[in-house]
Amino acid sequence: MLHRFLLLRSREVFGLFIGGRRWPMVMSFVKHLRDTVGSTYHFVFQLQLLQMFLAIIFFHISEFILAIAIHGRSNVSCRSLLISKNYLLAMICSLLEYFLEVYFFSGLKEQYWWISDFGLVMVVIGEIIRKMAILTAGQAFTHLIKTYHDEEHHQLVTHGVYRFVRHPGYCGFFIWSIGTQIMLCNPISTIAFAIIVWNFFAKRIPYEEYFLRQFFGSEYDEYASQVPSGIPFVE
Repeated sequence: MLHRFLLLRSREVFGLFIGGRRWPMVMSFVKHLRDTVGSTYHFVFQLQLLQMFLAIIFFHISEFILAIAIHGRSNVSCRSLLISKNYLLAMICSLLEYFLEVYFFSGLKEQYWWISDFGLVMVVIGEIIRKMAILTAGQAFTHLIKTYHDEEHHQLVTHGVYRFVRHPGYCGFFIWSIGTQIMLCNPISTIAFAIIVWNFFAKRIPYEEYFLRQFFGSEYDEYASQVPSGIPFVE
């Protein structure tokens, strides 16, 4: 009896919503919920892209401005913007992944918003480490590897952030680059950026340190034996 009573009552309530005055209210609520969710998705997507573009613009412009401030305009070229064909291709691929995943798996980008925030934190930390490296080293910091020794400006820097890692500029960029992809919640590009950037520095650091050992001899050997490179698994 109780089962039949509940079944009848449920039918009455359902019929009231479907055929009665409350049906427009239900449809209005569903439409409002759909619009709210849709606007939330759009806000999340716009915020992620805005953070990405601001991070990229700030990084490259600040690198160029600091290079001019430290080395002088006459000694700085557009190469100090640090924009290469391979870099542009990598960024285009990352944006392509982002838009494809937004189209096919839009809920994942919004659902795991905290991952995007973690990426933003990595971007900020990477920027701080790299800019501290530039400001600490001053004229000893260059975007191109020095193959000759300028005794007046090229000194071995071991203080400040260089007490903790030998190549804080590389360390900062490594963190920053991976952070940009985590900020977009791009799983494929995150792994790809980590591998590509790591491989780049794994080759660049030994090449650069060959000249540093030529310039500073045993002083650099002692420093390198006590301080890590700043890139994981790169001695």
